[in-house]
Parts: sequence; structure tokens; C-alpha cells
Amino acid sequence: MRIPETKIAEIASAADIVNVISNYVDLKKAGKDYRGVCPFHGDKDPSFYVSPSKNIFHCFGCGAGGNLFNFLMRANQITFHEAVREVARTYGIILPERELSPE
Repeated sequence: MRIPETKIAEIASAADIVNVISNYVDLKKAGKDYRGVCPFHGDKDPSFYVSPSKNIFHCFGCGAGGNLFNFLMRANQITFHEAVREVARTYGIILPERELSPE
């Protein structure tokens, strides 16, 4: 089932990227952003940054980056639709149950 772009945008804007990623990474405030040790490679130094103002993450060690959905896809080995559904469920956003007609 296709999730409408407007619903994906609603979910993305409702989600707190710092709150969700902090369930996976111990984040510390660093100026206007947050940083921690990257969960995607064997780094020991905090090269992983989360920008709440831009709603993105980036690791300067391995180059991983993207939005909240990209993070969840990579961290949990799930598809984009599964990541969107997980965030929607977390924030109490109801997704359509069936395919919408063009009308």
C-alpha cells in the first residue's frame, strides 16, 4: 500500500529526531546539534551528529546520513514503509488502511 506524500510529511514533521535516535545512540548536546558514537561502524569517538533544526543525522566517520526514516531503516534493517509506520505508531498518527482511489 502506498502512503501519501502528505502523510509522510506530516509524520516527519511530528517526529522528534533527537528523541527517536537517542533510543539507539547516547547523544550529548553540542552547540545547536547533538553528537554521539556512530552505531553503524566501529568508531570510539563521537563523529555522529544529529541536527534537530534540519531533521537530519550525519556521521563524519563513515558517511552515513539522512533523515529519521533513513536512520531507522539502517538501524533496524527495515524498509521505508516499515520505518514510516513505526514513527507514525510512536506519534499516534493514523495511516490509511487501504489503497486510496484517485478520486
